[in-house]
Amino acid sequence: MYIPNRHIDFRKPLSPGDADTLGVAAALEVERFLSFREHHAPTPLHSLPGLAAELSIEAIHIKDEGHRLGLGSFKALGGAYAVIRLVLEEASKQLARQVDVSELHAAEVRAIAEKMTMACATDGNHGRSVAQGAQLAGAKAVILVHAGVSAERVAAIANFGAQMIHVEGTYDDSLAEATNRAAANGWIVVSDTSWPGYERIPAMVMQGYTVMVREALQQLPETPTHVFVQAGVGGIAAAVAGHLAIALGANRPRFIVVDPSRAACLFESAKAGHAVKIAASEPTVMAMLECYQPSQIAWRILSRLADGFMIVEDADAVAAMNRLARPVAGDPVIIAGESGAAGLAGLVLAATTADTRKLAGLDRASRVFVINTEGATDPGRYAELVGIRPDGTPIAAPDTSVGDRKPY
Repeated sequence: MYIPNRHIDFRKPLSPGDADTLGVAAALEVERFLSFREHHAPTPLHSLPGLAAELSIEAIHIKDEGHRLGLGSFKALGGAYAVIRLVLEEASKQLARQVDVSELHAAEVRAIAEKMTMACATDGNHGRSVAQGAQLAGAKAVILVHAGVSAERVAAIANFGAQMIHVEGTYDDSLAEATNRAAANGWIVVSDTSWPGYERIPAMVMQGYTVMVREALQQLPETPTHVFVQAGVGGIAAAVAGHLAIALGANRPRFIVVDPSRAACLFESAKAGHAVKIAASEPTVMAMLECYQPSQIAWRILSRLADGFMIVEDADAVAAMNRLARPVAGDPVIIAGESGAAGLAGLVLAATTADTRKLAGLDRASRVFVINTEGATDPGRYAELVGIRPDGTPIAAPDTSVGDRKPY
């Protein structure tokens, strides 16, 4: 369930390129881009004193990305940012001058964007961000979705004018198809995962996520001692770990990566000592994390900065969703999607399992930071799992406790 990082590169500094990508200067530039986005505002940070007391730790703070830019997910920060940057770079090339984000809607820039097509594979949220970015910039978007992407998530992407292509199989199958079609049609692949020879654009996507970390550091009352972050291909975990390490240096918190047990590509990579592709198995309820091969950039960063890797079961994530929806002891109500609550599920499991609590270094003085990475991006699925519609209308009353687990 939990393994400490024993990689040969653990605690080595980031490569210069990764440090530049995830550093403070880069995050400030992302913030400048966001200042031109309608509805941009920092997402809220909430304290969970009731759950902290129940888990016998000092504090829990959760960053709620369900409010991000109208997309309901942290992914809004990544794909759209990369798309806009790519359009501005092409405009700068064709116009033979530096084109700034403030000129995004200029006629000469739009004329260039109209001839560009952005393509990606998605579990749902990344594709929505790419489609939104393309719409904002005036470019076209082609989004490939696999069989496990719900109809509600497909419709949310299509609402931004994207062409939708359905692919049989898993996320990895849709990614391969997106890459092949892009090569054949001259499209630009805007992926949130990386592989040999393809890193620059995924690095832009990850760079967008650093804004979330900057906001959290400004909102937190104290530096956390621990951070639990969920991972699919690893992009968000690596971005958070990287920026924290750069911003806080020796004072950085312990960082624990949380994988779904049915798609634990980072956990298995940590066990193997190198990045591995795992076999697809039974689908996980944490659909946004259902990836079977780590991003090359993410693994490079996490092999240096992650202190531990752990897995959670589907039931753990659903229990965390329910706890946030029906809080106790003064904790706020937070709407967390299936994947959004996975980091908190990891904390609960770690804090209530004796050997993991010890390995993770959790105690009564621990201050933990987690991220609700998505709200109810599939409202129907949320209502099914929680028994409450996202608007608060009750449907049923499932058990919201952490079961028979007790903090040690």
